[in-house]
Amino acid sequence: MVRDMLSRETLAHLPASVERPTYDPAALSVGIVHLGIGAFHRAHQAVFTDSVLSNDPGWGICGVSLRSPETRDALAPQDGLYTLKVQDGGGERLRVIGSIVEVLVATEDPEKVLSRMAAAATRIVSLTVTEKGYCHNPATGRLDEAHPDIRHDLSHPERPKSAVGFIVEALALRQAAGLSPFTLLSCDNLPANGHVLKRVVQRFAELRGPELGAYVAGIASPSTMIDRIVPATTDADRGAVAAALGVADAWPVVTEPFKQWVLEEDFPLGRPRWEADGAVFVKDVSAFELMKLRLLNGSHSTLAYLGYLAGAETVSEAMRLPGMEALVEGLMREEAIPTLPPLLSINLTHYRADLIARFNNPALRHRTWQIAMDGSQKLPQRLLGTIRDRIAAGEAYGRLALGVAAWMRYARGLDERGNAIDVRDPLAGRIAAMTQPLSAPARIVDAYLSLSEVFGDDLAKDAAFRDTLTAALSRLMLEGAAAVVASFGHD
Repeated sequence: MVRDMLSRETLAHLPASVERPTYDPAALSVGIVHLGIGAFHRAHQAVFTDSVLSNDPGWGICGVSLRSPETRDALAPQDGLYTLKVQDGGGERLRVIGSIVEVLVATEDPEKVLSRMAAAATRIVSLTVTEKGYCHNPATGRLDEAHPDIRHDLSHPERPKSAVGFIVEALALRQAAGLSPFTLLSCDNLPANGHVLKRVVQRFAELRGPELGAYVAGIASPSTMIDRIVPATTDADRGAVAAALGVADAWPVVTEPFKQWVLEEDFPLGRPRWEADGAVFVKDVSAFELMKLRLLNGSHSTLAYLGYLAGAETVSEAMRLPGMEALVEGLMREEAIPTLPPLLSINLTHYRADLIARFNNPALRHRTWQIAMDGSQKLPQRLLGTIRDRIAAGEAYGRLALGVAAWMRYARGLDERGNAIDVRDPLAGRIAAMTQPLSAPARIVDAYLSLSEVFGDDLAKDAAFRDTLTAALSRLMLEGAAAVVASFGHD
């Protein structure tokens, strides 16, 4: 029976097969503050950072949970250490990550968070707060000045609730102390994520005052493209990791071997040598992020909604549904890839094949329900932008529209048997109220198209788009998701 827990004290006694830090975790100092310390950050940026700390221990990470203390409560007794479990059909590899120096909870001690962000040693503030954490309008990319958290943070800047509020108050403190602004580093799945982040932060600063607005205007905020599939950790994962380590780990992270990070080179105060672990630095990341959003993320959302409706709990199960692989492959090859700019350094045929293999990875139990979260925030980037480009080119977009229709079917909150779906979405309440009383697909589509923050004004007025969506939703409601997906196996 496992009694001890993972910690600096037990690190030396782990099995020889377990990789561990090649540096002393206790000797690290904080150079990065990361807002939103969830599983993805701990499987991605924290891993890239862990790989380079032997040569520069000044880039330790202070993780900040903006809402829940769960991650802090799990990692603090473990001295910030946790296990990365990398697995695919060929086996697994365990590695202990030590790059997280401390974890703070913003709701408990906002002053400590702000102090850490405003410290001279902090040179990068990074984020994985999901699309909704930017408090912006996805259709315009601009700050939602009516957002409750934004209104609160303007009135109470010393006790912010939003990531934007924390960033700007910390910058105000740095300005008062005569320090240069830190670099802002978005690691969320947004087109031009660095530009979006800077735009909302600068506007918030301008609302606070012209001098602060001018100071924030000079901040560096490089855009990035990130990629790694990270399912939610289960109790079974915890048990398997504990058995392999011989000690308990309250919150290991499970992921795939593949990881990718493309960043724009704009770090005035310096940065870790992430390229030593495979990160790529470029002048303009936009083509890479568009590729990832439209191929990986667009396909992921499509198969998640259709898979969930068809009864598939995980991505790999969804991929085994008759017709699903053909549908996803066709979506990428015929509808998404033609909208991409040239990418000289990437073979899109190979990239597409890699994605299919990753989706089929049976070792990752990536739940369709998890991917389905926050669809109203994700679809504008993942599917609707591609559809706009297909419309402009006069080309078909039937598979993309099916993905959107599957979201519409899912987000109503009722599955194909009439049972309730636990929809996690900022607009879940509005959508249910608007659409559950309706039965006609055309009326349901019209209700959804009234959500201008999702569809904008252009798509809502496009009669052909409305008809295409209505036809797709009608098929889903009449035949069921499994049968509709199966029909693509005959293409």
